[in-house]
Amino acid sequence: MSRRKLIAGNWKMNGLREESARLVSALLAKGKIDADILLCPSATMLDEVGKMLQGSPLMLGGQDCHGAPSGAFTGDISAAQLKDVGCSHVIVGHSERRGGHGETDGLVAAKAQAALAAGLCPIVCVGENEAQRKSGDALAVVGRQLAGSLPPGAKGSQFVVAYEPVWAIGSGRTPTPGEVQEVHAYLRKILTDRIGEGAHSTRILYGGSVKPANAGELMTLPDVDGGLIGGASLDAEAFWAIALASLTVNA
Repeated sequence: MSRRKLIAGNWKMNGLREESARLVSALLAKGKIDADILLCPSATMLDEVGKMLQGSPLMLGGQDCHGAPSGAFTGDISAAQLKDVGCSHVIVGHSERRGGHGETDGLVAAKAQAALAAGLCPIVCVGENEAQRKSGDALAVVGRQLAGSLPPGAKGSQFVVAYEPVWAIGSGRTPTPGEVQEVHAYLRKILTDRIGEGAHSTRILYGGSVKPANAGELMTLPDVDGGLIGGASLDAEAFWAIALASLTVNA
C-alpha cells in the first residue's frame, strides 16, 4: 500500500531563538508539498516554533518525553505538556538517549505509551552500532529493540518507527540502499507478526547521514516511508531538498 512520506527534522540540542526563527521562516516560505513535514526543536523552542507553525501544514514534535503524565521529575517534560504546546509527535528511544542516558527498551515503551495516552504519535527509534553491524547482528538487534519498545495494543497508524544505524548518525556514512531496505523490510515483518495487517500502515523512516545527494535513492526504497533528519534539518535548503526527493514515490 502507499504510505504518505514523513520528513522529520530533529534539531537536537541546537538553535537559539533568532536562528530558529530564521530557519522556520525559510521553511514556511517554501510553500506546501505532498509530504508530511515535522519539526522537532529543542524544548526551549517548542512554544515559539509552535506559534510560528500555526495555520501552516508543517507539524511540531518533541524530542523526548517522560513515561509518567506528571510528577516530581525535575528537568523532564511530559507528553501532555508537549501536546499542550501544539505537538503532534514525539521522538522516543533515539540512540543518543539509549546510549547517553541508558534508556532501555522497557523505558522507551513506557514513553511511547505515555505519548499515545496524551494523543501524540510516538516515533520509536531503533538502530545497531558499528560492532553489531560488522558481526552480522544488525537485524537481531533492531528486531529485539523494536519488539521491546512498542507500546502494547498500539495500532499501526498510531506510531512511527525510525531506523537509525548508530554508526551512520553524523558520520557521513550510510548503509547501502540494499542494506537499508533489508532492515526496513525486516522491521515491517516484526510489526506484521505483532499487529497483523495494520503493519502496512506504519511508516518506517530512515535516519543517519541523510542529505540531498542520497535522499532520492533512499526515499524510493519500498519500505522507506520518509526520513528522520539530523544535521541537514538545520539547513532550510538541504532539508527541503530532502523533502522534495520523497515526492517521486508519493501516491
